Amino acid sequence: MEVLFENLAHIGWQQVVMWVIGLVLIFLAIYKKMEPTLLLPIGFGAILVNLPLSGAVTQGAEIGILDVLFNSGIANELFPLLLFIGIGAMIDFGPLLSNPKLLLFGAAAQFGIFFTLSMAGLLGFELKDAASIAIIGAADGPTSIFVANHLGSNYIGPIVVAAYSYMALVPIIQPPVIKLITTKEERRIRMAYEPKNISRLTRIAFPILITMITGVFAPRAVALVGFLMFGNLVRECGVLGSLSETAQNALANLVTLLLGITVAARMQAEQFLNLQTLMILGLGLVAFIFDTVGGVLLGKFINIFAKNKVNPMIGAAGISAFPMSARVIHKMGLAEDNQNHLLMHSIGANVSGQIASVIAGGLILSLVAPL
Repeated sequence: MEVLFENLAHIGWQQVVMWVIGLVLIFLAIYKKMEPTLLLPIGFGAILVNLPLSGAVTQGAEIGILDVLFNSGIANELFPLLLFIGIGAMIDFGPLLSNPKLLLFGAAAQFGIFFTLSMAGLLGFELKDAASIAIIGAADGPTSIFVANHLGSNYIGPIVVAAYSYMALVPIIQPPVIKLITTKEERRIRMAYEPKNISRLTRIAFPILITMITGVFAPRAVALVGFLMFGNLVRECGVLGSLSETAQNALANLVTLLLGITVAARMQAEQFLNLQTLMILGLGLVAFIFDTVGGVLLGKFINIFAKNKVNPMIGAAGISAFPMSARVIHKMGLAEDNQNHLLMHSIGANVSGQIASVIAGGLILSLVAPL
């Protein structure tokens, strides 16, 4: 009984709130199927680290297992980089290579990152925290973790939860934003897709060249882009089929599970429940919305001069949430016109956003923590 009363004495309303947050994340993962491989371990971890005297996190002289995992997998950026190998192995750059102009949409859809960086700075966040918060807009969880940890942000827990939550909420957030800034006529623009036969040599050369070019122009992004492109090279080389399947499935799933529950080490109530967390969630949403707006506005701008019009909605797929954003745009196109098939164009923009988001992360690191 004494132990029971001692445990109860360590429970405050803050811990109860964190339990509720954890249960909500678990509910979204199981019943709404929103990023279950990540939201479920984050939700469970949020409950685990807020149980009194659980030993999951360091308390006094006792080193918590989640802190061990954090120092072994996140503090040295290992987990995010390993996850990028799996993501790279999943991506088919064929639609992008068939229409390289789609790279422009990936670049335009990073506008929200730099806009939010300025806003966070004006709201009083330190530069390292403002930069880490801004990366949420890329809708790229591993990049958010990598940048926030590399810069030593004080808010890595809220940043990661916001990044992955907004990734999961792509189907809810993007459609109303897109409809607000486009006309029905624009949303019904049809785009012909002429598939091109991309040679094996081109597919192999692409990840190598992207890595080399990034190393010259944005060296801070080499680790992120390099691991992403290495995963893609494993996919495209044609001689590592079993390793490619392992990277896409076993590796990506295992690292995602470990990443989720490890991030929870920074979700203790005293660190998480504060005004700054609410501000981070709001700024992350602003970044996400402005990234979507940036991509769509580029499409509208191109149509001023282009003979063959583009459907500006595909610009919204320039964020890094692959392939969710591409599917959302495809469904929106079919809803406006059941013969309007935008999937391949959207996928091309979506994979360009994957590249652009990690390069943007590298640029942020170069600006905030120059060599």
